[in-house]
Amino acid sequence: MIIKLDATGDQFLNCDLKILTAFQVEVSTTTKGKGKAGKTTESPVSIAHWQNKTLVEEFMGLRAAATFKANKDETLTFTGALGETILVVGLGKKDSFDDESIRKSIAKVLKAHAGKFSSIGIDVEGFNTIEDDIQTAALIAESIGMCDYTYDNYKSKKSPKTECTIFLAVDKKNASKIEKEVASVKNITNSINVARDFVNEVPNVLNSVEYAKRIEDDVKKNLKGVKVKILNKAQLKKENMNLFLSVNAGSAHEARLVHLTYEPAKSNSKTKHVALVGKGLTFDTGGYSLKPGASMMGMKYDMAGSATVYGAFRAAVLEKAPIKITCILAMTDNAVNEMATMPDSVVTARNGTTVEILNTDAEGRLVLADAFDYACDLKPHYLIDAATLTGACLVALGSQVAGVMGNDDEFYAELKNHADANGEYIWQLPIIEEWRQDIKSKIADIKNIGTPMRAGTTTAAAFLEVFIKNDVKWAHFDIAGVADSASHLPYCPANGASGLIIRTLTSYLLDGK
Repeated sequence: MIIKLDATGDQFLNCDLKILTAFQVEVSTTTKGKGKAGKTTESPVSIAHWQNKTLVEEFMGLRAAATFKANKDETLTFTGALGETILVVGLGKKDSFDDESIRKSIAKVLKAHAGKFSSIGIDVEGFNTIEDDIQTAALIAESIGMCDYTYDNYKSKKSPKTECTIFLAVDKKNASKIEKEVASVKNITNSINVARDFVNEVPNVLNSVEYAKRIEDDVKKNLKGVKVKILNKAQLKKENMNLFLSVNAGSAHEARLVHLTYEPAKSNSKTKHVALVGKGLTFDTGGYSLKPGASMMGMKYDMAGSATVYGAFRAAVLEKAPIKITCILAMTDNAVNEMATMPDSVVTARNGTTVEILNTDAEGRLVLADAFDYACDLKPHYLIDAATLTGACLVALGSQVAGVMGNDDEFYAELKNHADANGEYIWQLPIIEEWRQDIKSKIADIKNIGTPMRAGTTTAAAFLEVFIKNDVKWAHFDIAGVADSASHLPYCPANGASGLIIRTLTSYLLDGK
C-alpha cells in the first residue's frame, strides 16, 4: 500500500472507499434524521466529528442507521451519492477508545478492504478522541505501515500486490506538521519490516556470515554516517570471546560480531550513550543438549533479538536521534558436530569468569555474556539487550508480554512508559540474591543454568548480570513470547515475525533524556 496525504481533504471526496466512524452514545435522541419511509428516526450514535455534512445526511437517510449501534468493530456499508462505497466503523464507547484502539481499528478495516479498492480515504477527525489530529494521523499511518507487510519470498506464486493509495483527510492548518509526522512514522515502520524480513528468512540461507553481510549492506545503503565494524572468528579469538565461540564450535559457519556506531551531529563527552546488544542465533538445535524435534521447528526465530535492536537502531538513525548509539549484534548458529561444546565443559569468558556449561541449549546467555563485556568496555551509560532467551518467559507471560529484568528500577520505569505509549506490553521480573546463588558452580565460578524447572527466565538474567560492569545501567528484554506469531494484534502478521518491541526501543532512543 502507498500512503499519501491530501492536506485539504479534497481527494477524500473522490476515493473509492471512504472510512468514517461513529461512537456509542448514552441517549438515542442526540441526533435525528428522516428515514427513507418519511418517518422521523433517531440515531443511537455520535457522528459529530464527520467533516462532510452531506455524508451525514446520506447516513441519516438510511433505515439501517436507526439500528446501527456503533458497537466496537460493528460496520455499516452503503453507496454514496457519487457512487463511492462508504464504510461506517463503530468504535464503541468514546471514553475507552485510546491510541491502541486507533491502531487496531484501522488495521482491521484495512485487512478487510485494502485489496478491493484502488483508493481509500480516512476521515482523521473521526478517530480523534485524543484531541490531537497530528498524533491521530501518526497512529493511523503507523497501523497502515505495520499492516503493509507480506513475506512470500519462497512461494512459487507470489501474493498479488495491490496498489491501494490511502488518503488522510485532515484540517489544512495541520497539513505540513502531519506530513512531517507521517514521514517519521514511515521510517519506523519500514525499519520494523526490515527486521521482520531478517527474522523470517530461512536458516539455510541466513547463516551468521550472510546475516552480517546483509546488515552491512543495509547500513551502507540507508544509514549515512554509521560506522560498521565486523569481527570474524580470528578477531573474536583475539578478543577472548570464548563463551561466544563455544556456541559456534559445532557450526559450519564462522561467528560474526557486528559493531555499529552512530553519533549525532552535535556530540561531545557528555552526550548520552546507549548500547544495544542483540542475540543473533540464526538457528538453535540445542547443541549436544539436543532439542526435541517439535521444539526445534521455529528456531530460525532465535535471532529475533538482534533483528529487534537493529530495527530500533535503524529507525533511530533515520530519525536523527540526539544521542550516541552503539549496536552490537552477536551472530552464530548452535549446531552439532565432533567439535561442538560438550556438557560439563568449563570455558573462560572474556571478562575472566569461568563458566561451567551444563546445558548447551542455554547458549544465548553465553553469546550475550561476551557481547556485554565488549559493549561495557565502550563505556555506555545504558545497555539494553533483546533476546529470545527462555521458553520459561513464554510460560510466565504468554505471547503478549515481554519480560524485562535489569539493575535499575528508574531505567525500567522509563522504558515502561515508552512501551505503554506504543501499546506494547512489558513487565518487570526480579533478580534476587537466591537466584544469584543458584547459578554458582561447584567447579567453576558460575554455571549456565540454575535449578531445572525453577525461575528459568530470571536465573538466566542473574547469569547475564555477572557481565555488566562500569556502573552501566542495564535492561534485559526476554522477547521469547512476543517475537513471532502475534495473532492477537491485527496490525501484526498472524504467523512469522511480529516486529514488536522495536517501537518501544525506538521511542526511548528518540526521547534523548
